[in-house]
Amino acid sequence: MMIARKIIFSVLAAGAILFCGGIAALYDSFAIPDILYLYLIAAVTVLLCVFAILSIWNLFQPKIRRKIYMITAALLLLTVFANEMNKLYIKSIEIVNEQSVDLSLYEPFRENTLAVSLNEPSTLNLTDNLPKLDGATALYPLYSAFVKATYPAATEKIDGIVACTNTGGAYDQLLNGKADIIFVAGPSKNQIQWMKDSHIEMKFTPIGSEAFVFFVNAKNPVSDLSTTDIQKIYAGEVTNWKDVGGRNTSIRAFQRPEDSGSQTALIQIMDDVPLMAPPAKDVMGGMGDIINQVSSYQNFGNSIGYSFLFYATEMVKDSKIKLLSINGIAPARENIANKTYPYSGEFFAVTAGTKNPNTDKLITWIVSKQGQYLVDKTGYTPLAPNELWEFHMG
Repeated sequence: MMIARKIIFSVLAAGAILFCGGIAALYDSFAIPDILYLYLIAAVTVLLCVFAILSIWNLFQPKIRRKIYMITAALLLLTVFANEMNKLYIKSIEIVNEQSVDLSLYEPFRENTLAVSLNEPSTLNLTDNLPKLDGATALYPLYSAFVKATYPAATEKIDGIVACTNTGGAYDQLLNGKADIIFVAGPSKNQIQWMKDSHIEMKFTPIGSEAFVFFVNAKNPVSDLSTTDIQKIYAGEVTNWKDVGGRNTSIRAFQRPEDSGSQTALIQIMDDVPLMAPPAKDVMGGMGDIINQVSSYQNFGNSIGYSFLFYATEMVKDSKIKLLSINGIAPARENIANKTYPYSGEFFAVTAGTKNPNTDKLITWIVSKQGQYLVDKTGYTPLAPNELWEFHMG
């Protein structure tokens, strides 16, 4: 009977040890800096191991055994409670939400709109045949400012003319003839192939420049990565922050859906290095999905994500993230203008054979001094002076 009790107790103790080990493994995968919780798990695990071994040899007196039973049970309950509190803590963490921006705040004719204004009367005033516009989420404040300056201030005429279905949706709208101009970054390989298969010729007019940025939790000690570091992280070759100058914790590298503007930018950065296939939970909808879909980065200390500079710093203002410099160069406006930041690139006004007579007029105005003034005041990097086109009426 005594042997049976010892065996049963030992099995239960071993199960409890495995339970604690499992909790510790899950905890480590999230890399949440709560050292007291780790100490608690370690203490319970060690205590159970020692008690299991000693109990087999009946080295405890009955009274001492009962006390140890009570202490062990209390510690187990405390561990379970701490685990549940940890889960609640994770759910309460503030997030960097790629679709948390209320785009209606930038509507062109809204009272107190956030869309910027010209400092003088516009040289272009459209009254009819208004080009239908669409584009990337991050560029909506900009082309809304274009509309505010050049379209008639009548809300009923704007409905159905100015949309924001983001990068993937905007390319679809253009290819399907439902938009005259879209404002986006360059197309993905899939979108290029679709153009070829559809025999549709697109015209890309550069209208400004922007930085593609990587960001981490503000408490992450890593502030700079090289292009090689980025490639190795997103290829799955570097999986621990300690290998790039950070803490000894795993890297959780978020990605975007295929054909989104930011995912296309990442693929370009990877060059010929194969991109790892992330777990489904690490693919965030962001700017490449339907705009109403809310996808977000849970701001764990071990995460890394990416976006565009204006979106990350102006549309989504969050002190819990830190932008990384790349190869020692910060993603600052001056470094975009002088092209020293390595992930700087142009964004475009794109057309595909529209017959709207005002489309070319609007694009010509956008790359004139007035249009570029709005590019600058919105928060993007305008074209260089020698790239500007003078706009002439008629």
